[in-house]
Amino acid sequence: MEDLAPRDISGTSDPFARVFWGSQSLETSTIKKTRFPYWDEVLELRETPGAPSPLRVELWDWDMVGKNDFLGMVEFPPQVLQQSPPNGWFRLLPFPRPEEDSGGSLGALRLKVRLTEDRVLPSQYYQPLTELLMKSVLGPGEEDTASPLAILEELTSGDCRQDLATKLVKLFLGRGLAGPFLDYLTRREVARTTDPNTLFRSNSLASKSMEQFMKLVGMHYLHEVLRPVITRIFEEKKYMELDPCRMELSRARRISFKGAPSEQHVRETSLGLLTSYLGPIVDAIVGSVGRCPPTLRLAFKRLRWRVEERFPQPGYQDVKYLAISGFLFLRFFAPAILTPKLFDLRDQHADPQTSRSLLLLAKAVQSIGNLGQQLGQGKELWMAPLHPFLLQSVSRVRGFLDQLVDADGEDEVGGPARALVPPSVTVREGYLLKRKEEPSTLATRFAFKKHYFWLSGETLSYSKSPEWQVSTSVPVSSIRAVERVDEGAFQLPHVMQVVTQDGEGTLHTTYLQCKNVNDLNQWLSALRKASAPNPDKLTACHPGAFRGGRWTCCLRAERSAAGCSRTHAAVTLGDWSDPLDPDAEAQTVYRQLLLGRDQLRMKFLEDSIVDTTPEADKGKGHSTREVDAPEGAAQQRAAAARLLDVLADLDRAHEEFRLRERENVALGHPGL
Repeated sequence: MEDLAPRDISGTSDPFARVFWGSQSLETSTIKKTRFPYWDEVLELRETPGAPSPLRVELWDWDMVGKNDFLGMVEFPPQVLQQSPPNGWFRLLPFPRPEEDSGGSLGALRLKVRLTEDRVLPSQYYQPLTELLMKSVLGPGEEDTASPLAILEELTSGDCRQDLATKLVKLFLGRGLAGPFLDYLTRREVARTTDPNTLFRSNSLASKSMEQFMKLVGMHYLHEVLRPVITRIFEEKKYMELDPCRMELSRARRISFKGAPSEQHVRETSLGLLTSYLGPIVDAIVGSVGRCPPTLRLAFKRLRWRVEERFPQPGYQDVKYLAISGFLFLRFFAPAILTPKLFDLRDQHADPQTSRSLLLLAKAVQSIGNLGQQLGQGKELWMAPLHPFLLQSVSRVRGFLDQLVDADGEDEVGGPARALVPPSVTVREGYLLKRKEEPSTLATRFAFKKHYFWLSGETLSYSKSPEWQVSTSVPVSSIRAVERVDEGAFQLPHVMQVVTQDGEGTLHTTYLQCKNVNDLNQWLSALRKASAPNPDKLTACHPGAFRGGRWTCCLRAERSAAGCSRTHAAVTLGDWSDPLDPDAEAQTVYRQLLLGRDQLRMKFLEDSIVDTTPEADKGKGHSTREVDAPEGAAQQRAAAARLLDVLADLDRAHEEFRLRERENVALGHPGL
């Protein structure tokens, strides 16, 4: 976003974006006092039945008192969304109502729209594909060329590879096979690497999968280690700079009352400030062995063993450390320091001055993660004053990595989903508006009443206030679905539903309204993670409400009518900490494999066609490659044929469901 119109007396605005698609709307967070906001947020909206809708993005200036001020909008018709999804800068337009027009340039908005059309089938249809995936990680990965994983690794790249890695990690984690999965990819990566200095430095499927695995199982660990220092940096807002080309002596005067500071004075002061933050960061990291999740430690233990096995030479002693620190420091700690909001360490992005401080600290942590091997090289020689501290920290980090992989037990890395939420720890709390059980005689705004909620791995409890002695509790084990509710159901935004089942098997739905879209996303994610291991989860529910004798979503008149919308386990595409959704993950894998189906067929099956030329009939020999093919090649062809059969079965299942949906629409039952 750039050059927004100012709406506050300070000459800036407090902008937030509101996205509309059909009957749905979502909001971004509000960024205070800026005309150049940067959100870097992913909002996911689901298509609703009916004619295609345009996508509209509105920018508003948040005001504490009075109504919000309009800043501009962009709108894309359905044809544009389907044929050429927007990706770039777009000039903001005035609101259709003349009184909202600013009378001048409104600025520009940069956004990327991804329209994904997909159908997720019931679980049993994905079982054959899932079994092939699980089987492939237990074989010799180095020679594998025809398994689903080998095909996926060859086909994917860029953003697609990162999305796929996230889905695969979740899929194997849910089966308790994340360890063999990561080890399979590690063996393939290590086997084809000749220069140990390049090991895991590319964005291979192995690198991306380990990165996503760390984010999925290690976020609480990351928060415990980094949050105290990150909070200090944001609160203290100290000016720090070592690069003489970027020093602003006028800004640095704020840190001294002894007149205009010199460049040397600013450098010395900044060095002291940087080490005052770096020291606690390094102390927290090297002292965190006991807090690191056992699943992550076992993954690193197996990784180190594979690297030592591949590079046992005395001259490669650091490779076993660099393989782990390259993930833990360069792909986990350093990015979290650089952009804390993306790792849920802060609610808002940093201001420019704090961002620069975070960049300097992230560079320092990267240098420590590289074991100081690149110090003094490159263009950033102005970092030299920090080198003594960094080199001193390297030896401590080596000791930390030795302790980290000294993990007992050979349990499979990645256990059941229940490990995502501790049983007795309160993982989220706050005020929500709860709809009364039978508010048929009340207006909607009076049907929702304010309560204070607590969520742990065992119960969802609520009372009138945090201090209230009497509370009501719902066992988390009784939760069968946690879903958004369409805004049109109650004419209210940010509503979710929690569907529970009592001892007699009866379902009950509790409607809760959150204060904003971010609060809604966080409650959805927390509730879904807490209830992830529950059995008998619902596969479908109603995104509307039963009001006026019918469901507001599918318009069916039976309260007991089957749900018209599939339930979801993910909150946003960019939220790695959400619980597992094996059917959606398997569907993504299936779609990726379709891209390589022709290539797979040509590579393994067409080459094995028997040559029945006349020469063969005349006894002059034949050119059939299958007769003399090694046993391994025959096994690869059999694996390829089996995979192609599984993809063909899924093709047929999708076609059957598509035809069934068309028939239901024709009969007036689109939700069936």
